[in-house]
Amino acid sequence: MSKPTPEKKTDADANDVSDLKEKLKDIISDEKLSENEQNETEGLLSLEQALEKIEEAELAADKAKDDVLRVQAEMQNLRRRTEQDVEKAHKYGQEKFSIELLSVMDNLERALDAASQHEDETVKAIYDGVNLTLKSFMDCFSKFNIEVIDPLGEPFDPQKHQAMSIQESPEAEPNTVISVLQKGYTLHGRVIRPAMVMVSKE
Repeated sequence: MSKPTPEKKTDADANDVSDLKEKLKDIISDEKLSENEQNETEGLLSLEQALEKIEEAELAADKAKDDVLRVQAEMQNLRRRTEQDVEKAHKYGQEKFSIELLSVMDNLERALDAASQHEDETVKAIYDGVNLTLKSFMDCFSKFNIEVIDPLGEPFDPQKHQAMSIQESPEAEPNTVISVLQKGYTLHGRVIRPAMVMVSKE
């Protein structure tokens, strides 16, 4: 049996080395592919996490926007209520004082009626003084938006009138004020005292 020559042995060794190199290349290539796949997977996970964080941030922003709008609406309502309270305080703050003055006005009108029935010079002078005082009161009432309710001949209005009695009156329409026993008054349109009246029967 003949032994292999050195040349043939060298060729075989070279082939083995070449095969080993190819296998190493394949292994390295597979490892690189695996590493690339892992990097791609990690990248996808990072993108998904980023998208989730963006969605969470958008939800938080929407909630914060809703909270801001709600607070703004509450502040507007509070300001509106405060303005209304201040306006009412300006308009009706003197209501109790105005009501107290009504009796003074009533007494002046009674004194004027009584004095008008006398022709004595002294009484006439008193009449003139009371008349001037009454006019000053009326000017003051007008200045502060206190208006008279004197509904003689008008249809009865339960919001402004207080019926003291009902009588038959062929000359008046049914449910009409035929006599005013005591004038009423309003303050900025609000009734502070209804007029006491007699009403025609329906």
